[in-house]
Amino acid sequence: MGGTSAYRTPHFIRIKANKYEARRLHSGKISTTKLNSDTLPNDLELIKQIVLSLQQDVSTLQQNVTQGKATIERLELRLASLLRNRFGRSSERSQNTDQLDLMIEDVEPTLAQISPSATELSKSSTRSRSRKPFSKSLPREERRYEPSSCNCPDCGDVMKLIGEDRSEMLHVIPEQYVVIQQVRPKYGCSACDNIAQAPAQERVIDKGIASAALIAQVIVDKYVDHLPLYRQEERFKRADIDLDRSTLAGWVGRAGAHLEPLVQAIRNHVMNAHKLHADDTTAPTLKPGNGKTLTGRYWNYVRDDRRWGGEAAPAVWFQYSTTRSGKEPAMHLKGYRGIIQADAYAGYNLAVQSGVTRAGCWAHVRRKFFDLAESTQSPVAQEAIERINALYQVERQINGQPPDERYRYRQLHAKPLMDDLHIWLDQTLRLCSKGSALGKAINYARKQWDSLTLYLNDGRVEIDNNAAERAIRPLALGRKNHLFAGSEDGAHCGAALYSIMGTAKLNGIDPKAYLTAVLKRINNTMASDVSSLLPWNIDLTNSQVGEAI
Repeated sequence: MGGTSAYRTPHFIRIKANKYEARRLHSGKISTTKLNSDTLPNDLELIKQIVLSLQQDVSTLQQNVTQGKATIERLELRLASLLRNRFGRSSERSQNTDQLDLMIEDVEPTLAQISPSATELSKSSTRSRSRKPFSKSLPREERRYEPSSCNCPDCGDVMKLIGEDRSEMLHVIPEQYVVIQQVRPKYGCSACDNIAQAPAQERVIDKGIASAALIAQVIVDKYVDHLPLYRQEERFKRADIDLDRSTLAGWVGRAGAHLEPLVQAIRNHVMNAHKLHADDTTAPTLKPGNGKTLTGRYWNYVRDDRRWGGEAAPAVWFQYSTTRSGKEPAMHLKGYRGIIQADAYAGYNLAVQSGVTRAGCWAHVRRKFFDLAESTQSPVAQEAIERINALYQVERQINGQPPDERYRYRQLHAKPLMDDLHIWLDQTLRLCSKGSALGKAINYARKQWDSLTLYLNDGRVEIDNNAAERAIRPLALGRKNHLFAGSEDGAHCGAALYSIMGTAKLNGIDPKAYLTAVLKRINNTMASDVSSLLPWNIDLTNSQVGEAI
């Protein structure tokens, strides 16, 4: 029965003991970081268990490090994006920079209070900038300031005019509200008892107290200048006018109902385009009953053919929905047969299945690489930006040219750049780690390559979707002031009014003057003639008989 105890212990018992010892070491009862030749066990099976345990620990640590790096990279990208939105160049900012603008507004008055000497120093150290003259469309009022005496103070002779100095100062006349008293005299015939009286003037809202101009002002203040109705109520009170918010809201709602035929005419004009731009943004909407909000969506569809010399007037059509389901754009685009240019949102796929061709947006692709370059200084991302910038440089050369010329120029100059970019993206992707931000940016472009290159083969298609993003920007600004829509019906009304205001602005027409003219005429316009009220058809200079006030 001689020999060592190791040989006296059965093999399976030794293995079980070794596993227990390895777990004991791994659990921290024996520190593996302080192991040396003196403390290491002599049992080979136990050493194997320790090595396997350490390998498992190393694998876990490596996985945690990889995940940590990915998290840090993602957070750095988000931080860089937020910082750029606040402090970056205007060409790379997103829409939500209003808080920064408010900060600047607070700082600038403080800077204006500095001492005169400091002001002069600031002026001398900066490049002078010539002031633009006031527009000739502004009315002028001449005020002459004669000297106290035209006699020479030395000899007493009457002095002659030898010249004059002229300067201009911008002045404001406070807005004035006027109550129009409509008087309709009655005339009677004593011989036959006939009575003659002028008919009552039509009003935008039956028996309403607001003129078309006043209703237009309320709507423009809310949907163009983003002034909520409760603030407008306060402004009316300062003018000694008692108009509560519910009255103002009623005007907006009734006007929106009158304007529905015009919105439909805008929709028809937009849907007759060969190519549309599409985008969407959130629209928080108050849900009656529980005081909470749901996240609705505003969708916009833009027709703008000016970049390829198209003669059709630009227009934008908005729609509201309570979800971002792909069924929404499919329903909006029902019956449309053409090209829709949008971002990579998969919700447009249902519309594509219904006969719509999809074009991509290189601005969204470029933004992915720009975020990466700003946060990590990646030379690969910077090279991607430079390659995309070269495509945009081609577009600058053909802006405003007819479609066939744009197609020819793109095939000659942009297509070789695009082919090289595709090869470069494939090669670069092989060198990227799986799940990295650079790999995601590259895959974002590769997965929609067909839609991104479609513009090369059609001169009427743009390189990006910026037309839709510009048209939807006012909604993002209004959202900050309005906080949320009061109801789903109110959001639908807002979509209609955004369509009218946005279309007027795209055509370079003052929204208030346009809406005033439309409200005066909409009730007396047949449905078949409503297209005469579109911004590019209406005559804003001549008043028509029978117009509302």
